[in-house]
Amino acid sequence: MSLSKPELFEFLEFKYDQYNKSSFIETDPISIPHQFSRKEDIEIAGFLTATISWGTRTSILKDANKLMQMMDCSPYNFILHASRNEQKSLNSFYHRTFNGSDCIFFLKSLKNIYKNQEGLEPLFDDPGKTGMKETISRFRKIFLGTSHDLHSEKHLANPSAGSSAKRILMFLRWMVRNDKKGVDFGLWTRIRPKDLFCPLDVHSGSVARKLGLLRRKANDWRSVEELTGNLRQFDPDDPVKYDFALFGLGVFEKF
Repeated sequence: MSLSKPELFEFLEFKYDQYNKSSFIETDPISIPHQFSRKEDIEIAGFLTATISWGTRTSILKDANKLMQMMDCSPYNFILHASRNEQKSLNSFYHRTFNGSDCIFFLKSLKNIYKNQEGLEPLFDDPGKTGMKETISRFRKIFLGTSHDLHSEKHLANPSAGSSAKRILMFLRWMVRNDKKGVDFGLWTRIRPKDLFCPLDVHSGSVARKLGLLRRKANDWRSVEELTGNLRQFDPDDPVKYDFALFGLGVFEKF
């Protein structure tokens, strides 16, 4: 698809407006944290849902809802106060390769973070100063500071090793963007929307290449940087808003 820069800008803006609506929420993983109103519940539900967001959207929603129910639909209270037996009940949970052992570790690490680190938000340093790759890598190091099986580490992306970190970037978009459209939450203020990086997966990568926004073939961190840099040419203050356009074109329109 060959478009001039003004034509591409107009196209991306149109698709962003088309998909950045509350009607988008129902079939998207972001619907899980939208079940809650307390900041901590939204953060935890969002983080856990983003963590298991691979595979079909139907299976993601089914398993994320199941996990919320296993946490008594009160994730913040559960991670802080669940008894050992209540924690062990999560041994039966799994989503693809994310198993019960992984789940229990994630909840223990979150408990440590909320008790001793003042929550998730402070762990993400201002990426405008440190760089997003370094910010995520630092968060990953802290999160993995709780005792865990080596198997669990693969469920937390490492951009320093080249990972696109799609699920963490998606979670950050949910927490940071605040355009009053009712989809993203805008709960966090330490990170500015201008410093977010675009989540990249098979769908968005394919669309980005067809639109000339990405030339690199691999869906890795260097491609995330390339794509986000190109999107900043269209909106330097909120480049990741075009995630709606790329995702919608790929998933709903098979572009």
